[in-house]
Amino acid sequence: MTSQPSTKFDAHEPVAEVRGISPQKYFQLVVLVFALNLFSASLFIAFINSPVYDDEYNIVDVHNYAQHGLTAASLRAHANAPGPASYIWMATVVRVLHGNELRDARIGSALSWVLLVCGTLAFVRYGAHSQEWCAAMLVLLVFPHAVEATATVLTEGPALLFAVLGAIAWIEFSASENATPDSIALGLLGGLSIGIAVTARQYYLALLPAAAVLAIWETRLSDPRRPWLWKIGAVVSMALAAVPILLLVTIWKGATSPEMATGVSYTNWQVKLGVNFFRPLTALIYCLIYLLPLTFPLMLPINLSRRWREIGVAILAGLAAARFHAQALQPGPLRSAFYAIARGPVLTAVMFGLLVAIAAFSAIIIARTLWAKRAELLTRPAVVFAVLMVLFFIGEQFGVGGNGPFYDRYILQIAPFLGIISFAALPQLSYERLGMLGAMSVLNHVILWRYAFAS
Repeated sequence: MTSQPSTKFDAHEPVAEVRGISPQKYFQLVVLVFALNLFSASLFIAFINSPVYDDEYNIVDVHNYAQHGLTAASLRAHANAPGPASYIWMATVVRVLHGNELRDARIGSALSWVLLVCGTLAFVRYGAHSQEWCAAMLVLLVFPHAVEATATVLTEGPALLFAVLGAIAWIEFSASENATPDSIALGLLGGLSIGIAVTARQYYLALLPAAAVLAIWETRLSDPRRPWLWKIGAVVSMALAAVPILLLVTIWKGATSPEMATGVSYTNWQVKLGVNFFRPLTALIYCLIYLLPLTFPLMLPINLSRRWREIGVAILAGLAAARFHAQALQPGPLRSAFYAIARGPVLTAVMFGLLVAIAAFSAIIIARTLWAKRAELLTRPAVVFAVLMVLFFIGEQFGVGGNGPFYDRYILQIAPFLGIISFAALPQLSYERLGMLGAMSVLNHVILWRYAFAS
């Protein structure tokens, strides 16, 4: 591209018309939210010594790699659906600390979040797209399940570490018009990190086409043309991303572990490659639902006379969601809340349909806002990459076979990219929006600490 508009925080940016906090404070807000998350997670790790949620399942693979290391045999003995990289990360910490295995694995999970936030904030300080990285981290930290994933033996922390930092490094490389040794090294590191992220959570396979399309986009629009060294660096980076994936697929002889593909790991669940037409719709619905609070109050005011088309489409989406609510409502806090409040299938369907209708209306307003700003947004590679990542994440759900549910926790994996999109549509952090993010943060901690008081 001929020029990259600066996305650094500008003290003269015209945001005075919106009552809220200034962009210069976003960095401090991210630090504050993370400090609260880490404090909460540390207390949980210190005082809750029994397995909760998926600890009892995930600790099996942590124990496997802690005892046997990384070998072809230990990889074939892998029991869970996610790839091995996150378990290997936590097992390494277990082997170093030599303490209580469950607590040490949780410490390993928390450590990945510390490195993720510190690495991202370093890019905020020294990178070319600081506002996008702040938005990504702020939304990720308040997103439901973030504190839970910090304090328990979940695979999201290490996976996010490699996925987010790899994506940031790749975007910074792709945006650089000059092929300097530093930019090439950043691209190679980003590609390798993306590959490791895929071996941690297979859903991050969407990062590869997103990165490839972004590279092609940047190459076609750049003037003058990118040097050959940059193009070679991009190709080698993608090749590096493929290496850990191909190695794992070769050993597993598929995209999931042999035990998971054959149904040995779990009595009722089987996950493998296949064709699934309903799962992408479920992923789309949950993306729209979570974008609603992230962009509030962008959807207001609701003018019936001027937005009747959007309202009509939203009503149709709500009716369809209500009809198929039993299939669309997946395990997680949202379904639990509906079941607790509604106490019946009819009311559950009505409430879910209403929520999806509101979320669909909000999504249409978001799409129209982004489209109106497309001339500027298409020059911001972080925004382009985020949109591509979310679209490919939804699309790849077509290939998830078996009967494994789409837990709403899976949206946490793309929360940073939803954050970039939401702040691209609505850059200002008004008090209303801050209240929504604060409510999400409170829910975040409640999701974790409910285990401490469970009977």
